[in-house]
Amino acid sequence: MSQAVVEVRRASGDDAAELARLLTAFNAEYDAAVPPQEVLEDRYRAMLSGPDFVALLAGTPAVGFATVALRPSVYHEGRVGLLEDLFVAPERRNEGIGAALVGELAAIALDEGWGQLEVQVDEPDVDAMRFYARHGFISRDETNGDRALLWWRTTGPI
Repeated sequence: MSQAVVEVRRASGDDAAELARLLTAFNAEYDAAVPPQEVLEDRYRAMLSGPDFVALLAGTPAVGFATVALRPSVYHEGRVGLLEDLFVAPERRNEGIGAALVGELAAIALDEGWGQLEVQVDEPDVDAMRFYARHGFISRDETNGDRALLWWRTTGPI
């Protein structure tokens, strides 16, 4: 893997259209439903205006992005970040861009005092699991070795 040759920067509300474009491309790769571009832009703009959401962009024009939703937790002094999306355009993969995005998130987490950074990975996506393991994420409880699972219940439309 070569080193990332793109700059990673923190996104602002002005980047909502770029984030929406990348999220749409990410979901298209997996044939997953995604809200329309205008809806995504409005949501990104609103979330980026508050303290509970972080987005990073890699490159100009952007070829990758990462988003994190933050929440409080009684288990940690700082907030917990859920890495909701991490995407690098297929033609730019294996260049270290994903690693640069995760590295920048880790630096922000440390700087801002987050207690933990979490990520959800679909069971068949073994490449993603290997990627996150290489970058310090674990899938087993460190105290008892139990495998961590995430279940959810959708309560409304996307």
